Amino acid sequence: MEFAGIITEYDPFHNGHAAQLAAVRRGGARCIAVCMSSGAVQRGGVPILPESVRVRAALVSGADLVVALPAPYACATAEQFAAAGVPLLAALGCDTLAFGAENPDAERLLAAAELLLGEKIQPLIREKLSLGMTYAVARAEAAENLASGMGDLLRTPNNILGIEYCKAILAQKASLCPLPLPRWGAAHGGAAGEHEGVPMASASYLRARPLEEWAPFVPQPAMELYRQAVAEGQLLDGQRLETALLALLRATPIQNFAQVRGISEGLENRLAAAVREADGLEDLYTRLKTKRYPHARLRRLVLDAALDIPENLPQPPYLLILGAKKEALPRLKQARLPTGTSLADLMRTGEAARKIGELHSRAVDFSSLCRCKIRPMGLAFTAKPVIL
Repeated sequence: MEFAGIITEYDPFHNGHAAQLAAVRRGGARCIAVCMSSGAVQRGGVPILPESVRVRAALVSGADLVVALPAPYACATAEQFAAAGVPLLAALGCDTLAFGAENPDAERLLAAAELLLGEKIQPLIREKLSLGMTYAVARAEAAENLASGMGDLLRTPNNILGIEYCKAILAQKASLCPLPLPRWGAAHGGAAGEHEGVPMASASYLRARPLEEWAPFVPQPAMELYRQAVAEGQLLDGQRLETALLALLRATPIQNFAQVRGISEGLENRLAAAVREADGLEDLYTRLKTKRYPHARLRRLVLDAALDIPENLPQPPYLLILGAKKEALPRLKQARLPTGTSLADLMRTGEAARKIGELHSRAVDFSSLCRCKIRPMGLAFTAKPVIL
């Protein structure tokens, strides 16, 4: 390991993330690149703090380079999220992909990835879907039928994402070595804990609490950045997010819903009916919910419909640099994709780049509308990279 990469959201950056960066550094990495969700996040929403704050928090806490995982890929299934992040880090020149896992055993995670990529599992998954299982449950059950113990790996969130990273590495023949690391101190979505005397809490735990309650669980330099951001009105305003999202959905022609990513089995009709009647986001999700579709998928579906994210996307066509330490900038010379700090310039490199840039900018503009202090349009084009 010499040049390590991490695919992440840092929404917000906390002590667990700092511990992961430190572990990667102790493992021998001379440079650490972060591919960070930008404009949207995987849970089907926008980040609690804008990119500039999260990028700076990462850089002051141990990262060397931060590149964007553009919004269309950031707000996606674990499979799509991983399949976009892996080629970006590979194109940057990384040799290692580090990630958290409940079972940090690279051989087992790779074996699970190979199983999921094989032909035998698909008929089993379809059979279990026909029984009314969600896709995640059907896949775990099918994997367990084929190889004892594999089902358990596919029932915990970090393992699931880690296996998707391994799948992407294998499928794309990416020159990345997976480096799974344990989650220290606090489970994903669970209660707070500690590791070696350091308080630990998950990002979801922090997002559900007022800013000052974050203080024990985030590095002090990051906490100072968060306090400044809140004072400037950059924190996410949930009510504005709700109003903006419902307004976009109500303004969308019903026929457009059929073209949205993730729409199938007549779900566009269910979405159109829910949009007409819902008096809030939770009501909308409730009207959409069925046993077949978990809440996370519906949140992503709703955001995709509001932002008009299509079903088929090209592979990430560029490396948008969000921030870097000066000594890491020479690394960019070896990048195997168009690379730069200007989204406008990158969009001129090809039709795929133009398409992804437009979708990404739309999501950033939407995110800017959802802050305590509404920010202007065009930040995807005008925001300056963070250089330390």
